[in-house]
Amino acid sequence: MVKSMIFDTHAHYDDDWFDADRDEVLRSLAAHSIGTVVNVGASMEGARASVALSEEYPFVYAAVGVHPDYAQQMTEADIEELRSLARQAKTVAIGEIGFDYGHEEELTEAERDAKRAAQKLWFKRQLALAEEVSLPVIIHSRGADGDTLSVMREWAEGASKKPGFRGGIIHCFSGSPEIAEEYRRLGFHVGVGGVLTFKNARRLPDVVAAAPLSQIVLETDCPYLAPVPHRGERNDSSLLRYVVAKIAEIKGITEEEVIRVTAANARQLFGIKEQEKNE
Repeated sequence: MVKSMIFDTHAHYDDDWFDADRDEVLRSLAAHSIGTVVNVGASMEGARASVALSEEYPFVYAAVGVHPDYAQQMTEADIEELRSLARQAKTVAIGEIGFDYGHEEELTEAERDAKRAAQKLWFKRQLALAEEVSLPVIIHSRGADGDTLSVMREWAEGASKKPGFRGGIIHCFSGSPEIAEEYRRLGFHVGVGGVLTFKNARRLPDVVAAAPLSQIVLETDCPYLAPVPHRGERNDSSLLRYVVAKIAEIKGITEEEVIRVTAANARQLFGIKEQEKNE
């Protein structure tokens, strides 16, 4: 029987932290049972780099989008370029996009309002692009559960009526089991990574316990959020084994089942054929 391979749905191997050994790390992943990686753009530069990585490595795919931290810099020309990048052969999602309300204590009320308005505008523009090109979305939400759910509910209820609707992933999910269930009804998966292993993880273990395995996908967000016992170190896809073990423990199932089902979830979402080993 061929061993199932882990699918990492959210990595940032274009990050500067991998500049010294990017090729070495990526080529080592097969030995750690990593079969497929989606490299996710966070900026226009990151979107371009994600496509480039997908062209260089057969087991790497790209998501293209602009993180809310960069929303105030976006232009219509960026949407046009994202549209072109989204049509590349190995681009499988629009993301990461959404809301980020972190560090707002440093802003004046006017600056905060301008930031949030820009994030909402370009979030909706990128959701519209995903609908146009029939790709799933990867959603970033920090300190904005209510606003994110409101936008996603409105978008999904319209987009889901169209043949090309693909749903998506709520990245680094931090909401309640009830919110996770609402996202499931809307057609979205929850991304689970290293935070699940943290001692101060609050609601995520309850979410994993309550959510059907069919709603869960694995992610690293590397080089960030390394799981225990490597918390604080540089993360990479090989460390997903700790997340797999924690999910298996919480749900009372085997690690092989966690790997097999979450990989199947990701392949179906992104439209990627089964890969038992990366090439």
